[in-house]
Amino acid sequence: MDWQILGETFLTLVVIMDPIGIVPIFIATTGKLSPELRRKAAFRAVGAASILVLGFALIGRFILEYLHVSVEALSISGGLLLLLVALEMLRGLDSPDAESEDVALVPLATPLVAGPGAIATVIVLVRQNTETPERLGVLVGIIGALGTVLLALLLAGWLSRKLSESFVSFLTRVFGLLLSAIAVQLVVDGVKGLS
Repeated sequence: MDWQILGETFLTLVVIMDPIGIVPIFIATTGKLSPELRRKAAFRAVGAASILVLGFALIGRFILEYLHVSVEALSISGGLLLLLVALEMLRGLDSPDAESEDVALVPLATPLVAGPGAIATVIVLVRQNTETPERLGVLVGIIGALGTVLLALLLAGWLSRKLSESFVSFLTRVFGLLLSAIAVQLVVDGVKGLS
């Protein structure tokens, strides 16, 4: 297993999925549920997100080949998409759709956990890392990031009592700044690959 790839995958996806930023949204959208139903909603949200992210990690390459899209083009478009998400995080515009029938699936599983940014990132990571140890590192990194989100959601009640709203807002903006740097690097890598 490639530990560097594992670490890069884990950190990138944790920043994109933003487990701390999802906690207040999770608490707000599941506020009327009992602790048991809230726990089930956390498992449903991460389970659905896992299917999406791992599915795209496994078959995303075939989708790209079918559509004749290069890794470089995906890297640039993914970088631009991540930059938009990062700007929303920096401006504090990531609010959920509270009218949703099943908040575990929408907005929690998608687009908050398994959004376009996470999906584009795993496709690019799998395409860039072709050796078995590297791919194993990507897979374990994905699972680790999803596990971190699940842990954050399961501890949401406790976290909501420990973190002030202003601190959560501050952390969301810090994650937005880090995500914008990752987004710019994806664009730079894509442009270098095309030239």
